[in-house]
Amino acid sequence: MILLKLPKEVKEEIINNVKNYFEEERSETIGDIGADQLLDFMIKELGPHIYNKAITDARILMNEKASQIEDELYSMEKKTPNRR
Repeated sequence: MILLKLPKEVKEEIINNVKNYFEEERSETIGDIGADQLLDFMIKELGPHIYNKAITDARILMNEKASQIEDELYSMEKKTPNRR
């Protein structure tokens, strides 16, 4: 599986959020490198699970929409006379 590559600006914002979280919630200071390594680790560990969940959700949605379209198509059918 291809690892998620975040745009530089997005990654920098998340790194700052990680640093702020550690400071505010844990009263610990974490540097840019530590936050970057933690982010990469979390993406590697959580990424496949989140991706698979998204695929499952998309599959369910597609099946629901396909069923709705099928129902709509049946409702559009014209009655035909019964011929013997």
